[in-house]
Amino acid sequence: MKLRKVSAASAAVLALALTATACGSDDKDGGSSGDDKKITIGIKFDQPGLGQKTPNGYEGFDVDVATYVAKKLGYTEDQIEWKESKSADRETMLQRGDVDFIAATYSITPARSEKVDFAGPYLLAHQDVLIRADEDKIKSPEDLNNAKLCSVTGSTSAQNVKDKLAPKAQLQPYPTYSACLPGLQNGAIDALTTDDSILAGYAAQSQFKGKFKLGGFKLTNENYGIGVKKGSDLKDKINTALEAMVSDKSWDKAVEDNFGPANYKNEPAPKIGDVKS
Repeated sequence: MKLRKVSAASAAVLALALTATACGSDDKDGGSSGDDKKITIGIKFDQPGLGQKTPNGYEGFDVDVATYVAKKLGYTEDQIEWKESKSADRETMLQRGDVDFIAATYSITPARSEKVDFAGPYLLAHQDVLIRADEDKIKSPEDLNNAKLCSVTGSTSAQNVKDKLAPKAQLQPYPTYSACLPGLQNGAIDALTTDDSILAGYAAQSQFKGKFKLGGFKLTNENYGIGVKKGSDLKDKINTALEAMVSDKSWDKAVEDNFGPANYKNEPAPKIGDVKS
C-alpha cells in the first residue's frame, strides 16, 4: 500500500515537471533559453552577393543583414534556420508563420504592404543594366535600341526597357540571370537588366571579376525591406537593429564584402521609413 502512494506522488511530480518544461520551451520572440531556441529567416538561395546557398553555408548581403538583426534579437548564428523564400511565396510564408522574417531582395510596395509589414528599408537599389567592361557604345538607356537585351523568363525588367526607353531593343530569352552571363561575356547579348544590387552580386563572382560593369542608369527605385507578419512586434525591434547596423558601420562592411569586386556605387544606407517612389 505504501509503495502505491509513493508511486502516485512520484507520477504527480513528474507530470508537473513536464508541464513546466513544455510551458517554457517554445517562445519564438526571444523569451526562451536553451538549445531549442530558434529563429527562422527567409532568404534567396540563388542570388550571388545577396542570398546564396553554398557548400560552406549561406552568404550575401541579405544574409549578413539578417544575421546581424538576429543577433540583436538575441539569437546566435547556430540558432538561425534559413528557409528559401522565392519571390512568389514570400507573402504566403509570412502569413502562414513559416518564417519569422524575410530578407530576400524584398522591395517595399503598396500592394505588398497590404498583406505584410516591412521594417526598413535597409538598401535602396535601382533597375540598371550590366554590360561588358570594354563596352563603350551603351552610355544611356536609349543606346539599348538595336542592342541584344537579355530577357529572363518571369521578369518584366527587359520588357519595361523595351516598352518605355528603347523600343528597338532586341529581347533575347534566357531561363535565368545566371544563364545570361556567359552570353554577355561572349557577345551573344549586349546587356542584362534587373536591380543593380543583383547585377553587382553576379558581377562580383570570382569567375567574372573585371569582365562586366554597371551602366549606372538608375531606371527605378527598389526599396529593400525586411518583411514580417502583419501586426508583428518584430517590426520595431528589427528597425532598431538596422539603425544599429548602420551606426556601427557593419552595414558598410557588408556592402563592401559582397559588392566591392563589382565596383557597385551603392546609395547611402536609407533612413528607416524613407521609401523612395
